[in-house]
Amino acid sequence: MRRSDAAFLVGLGMLSLGVAPTHAAGAGEPDKPAVATPSDDATTHHPFNDAARWSTIFDDPSRDAWQKPDLVVDALRIKPGMMVADLGAGTGYFTGQLSRAVGDRGVVLAIDPEPDMARHLGERARKEGLRNVVPVLALFSDPFLPPGRVDRVLIVDTYHHIDDRQEYFRRLRTALAPGGQVAIVDFHKKPLPVGPPPEHKLERATVLAEMTAAGWRLAREVTDLPYQYFLIFEPGSAGGATS
Repeated sequence: MRRSDAAFLVGLGMLSLGVAPTHAAGAGEPDKPAVATPSDDATTHHPFNDAARWSTIFDDPSRDAWQKPDLVVDALRIKPGMMVADLGAGTGYFTGQLSRAVGDRGVVLAIDPEPDMARHLGERARKEGLRNVVPVLALFSDPFLPPGRVDRVLIVDTYHHIDDRQEYFRRLRTALAPGGQVAIVDFHKKPLPVGPPPEHKLERATVLAEMTAAGWRLAREVTDLPYQYFLIFEPGSAGGATS
């Protein structure tokens, strides 16, 4: 790792939490009826401020059977030395595997906007000896990714928690290194034995439409997860067709 990289990563660890912006969708003009418009705001704002409690849920060994973490990480096609962002890392369910995938010369940015989660990620990395993992306490509106440096961004069960997603993912394009990709894994919008209720989920088609509008194209799709869609995007032209 270069000295400039180390200095940047130390700076990341010192960032503090901000407040998520609020957005009004579908407001009408004065004296005119309100017209509903599609919203790309979060389907729910849920506090994740008790890492110990959430760890019993997110890190439950039974999750492996349907989340298939080995398959997910393999599908990212990570090479040693890459920089990978675990965006919305939570309690670090994927962090250890990502750490091993990038190797000693790589870096995993374990990003979360909840202070207790960021603390937990740091403690877990230290306990497990993951020296290439850097916990990042980010803003809800900005993950603080280094411009032009990130090779892979993994977003698991987090996309539907993001406000103003099209603007968020337009800006995210600037963080990618050449050949960089963003992977979104989230629950199908229907009743399932795991995950949030249907009203808090987003259709696969909605994610595709929003990402396309934000300037991304679908590079490939993994269909081996029983409860979730798994979409891998790369930068494209705004409004371009997906593959």
